[in-house]
Amino acid sequence: MAKTETDVVIVGGGHNGLVCAFYLARAGLKVTLLERRSVIGGAAVTEEFHPGFRNSTASYTVSLLNPRIIAEMDLARHGLRLVERRMSNFLPLEDGRYLAAGEGRTRAEVAKFSQRDADRLDAYEARLETVAAMLRDLTLQSPPNMVEGGWATALPQMWKAGMVGRRLAGLDQTGRRDLLDLFAKSAGDWLDGWFESDPIKALFGFDSIVGNYASPYTPGSAYVLLHHVFGEVNGKKGAWGHALGGMGAITQAMAKACAEHQVDMRLDSPVAEILTEKGRAVGAVTASGEVVRARAVVSNLHPRLLFETLVDPAVVPPDFAERMGRYASGSGTFRMNVALSELPRFTALPEAGDHLTAGIIIAPSLAYMDRAHAEARLSGWSSKPIVEMLIPSTLDDSLAPDGAHVASLFCQHVSPDLADEHRDTVADLMIETIDAHAPGFKASVLGRLALGPRDLERRFGLVGGDIFHGRLSLDQLFSARPVLGHADYRMPVSGLYLCGSGAHPGGGVTGAPGHNAARTVLRDLKS
Repeated sequence: MAKTETDVVIVGGGHNGLVCAFYLARAGLKVTLLERRSVIGGAAVTEEFHPGFRNSTASYTVSLLNPRIIAEMDLARHGLRLVERRMSNFLPLEDGRYLAAGEGRTRAEVAKFSQRDADRLDAYEARLETVAAMLRDLTLQSPPNMVEGGWATALPQMWKAGMVGRRLAGLDQTGRRDLLDLFAKSAGDWLDGWFESDPIKALFGFDSIVGNYASPYTPGSAYVLLHHVFGEVNGKKGAWGHALGGMGAITQAMAKACAEHQVDMRLDSPVAEILTEKGRAVGAVTASGEVVRARAVVSNLHPRLLFETLVDPAVVPPDFAERMGRYASGSGTFRMNVALSELPRFTALPEAGDHLTAGIIIAPSLAYMDRAHAEARLSGWSSKPIVEMLIPSTLDDSLAPDGAHVASLFCQHVSPDLADEHRDTVADLMIETIDAHAPGFKASVLGRLALGPRDLERRFGLVGGDIFHGRLSLDQLFSARPVLGHADYRMPVSGLYLCGSGAHPGGGVTGAPGHNAARTVLRDLKS
């Protein structure tokens, strides 16, 4: 049986695993990273899905990737280039009208439906940004951790809590009330309090159900909306963009940064077991039997996968194991990549233009989204689904042959337990839903890759198809992510750490959990 000695072994080569590996190796540690698949990057990869057509397979758009991480890993030097959409969003409506949103145009567009709503936009965006800015500052910080023990253990956490309290104190009373609303209310209730017209509420409300198997009127969905406005592209806060070469360009650049610091990245190396001795994690055993011993073990996996499949139950505290068994994970995401012979022509706006670079949202109202969720819970999927389409080849001609295009379809709502035999039926429905707004779209489809929640789980380890590695609900956020008492990236098995999206601040291609976990590991190994 082959054996390797290293300082840190990282399980899983997704973007957070790569970020964590970079910071540990930059600090002088010997790092070995084990990736199950034959390509680095986890769910942030670019792959050919139809002859001559490449696209981001799972994650598909950029905004949340932390600018500090981009700079410190020098990702631009390693080939990463991000481009902004020329229009943020395009919402075609069934009556032939549309709402186009983006810099310099949203206000006039909203005024087509409601002057009152147009007049309130600036205040809405300013109030939302006030809360987002405060929380954005906390993404690269470990949250206060509720720990057992005496004063020596509690004092550092009390200090952290005090720092968070000082940030909260910096909000005026309006900001504090908004913060409470955005954590506790539904997105629907929040938006209904601001606006009267369906299209603008649908545009903003879509963010509340992305990867969230819930109605926009589900309490807590306002936080999911907020989570999606943390980001920026090339310094523009709240903007969304595209990585030239697809999302795999991000993780390929990260891998190059890791290689510069001699990270040992091993593909086709699935881990079969976290090695423990005397209740401490001391390494990983691969499926081929190789043992990689380490001073620290860091997991980029979904926390339930880690504890249900790799860690010996005998070393896991019973209460933690019980709560991990109840850890909520499962989204209504149905992900498709589509090869197109030509660009779609929308009835509402048939000419080619900036709207084809946008996030194209088919979901005309919050009521439509609410019905889609209710029907999916009853029937497995909605007959009138929610679809967001991006056509990244309008910004990146490397993805498709000349004159052809690729489309990313990010579809909600289907059941997290959708059976494989229904995959093609649902995929057909998604295509037909777009065709109803852009006649001829169905005929332009040359090939497709459809991934339901179970496919996303099998391929990328996203339990229940959950793109966030666990629901973004109040009981699974901040100091309670993934479980109260373990928000500091240290798991209940000594020497074992979590660096994936199941840790604070949660999902999305942010890199923040990897960054924060590395800081904790370095502190522990130094001490």
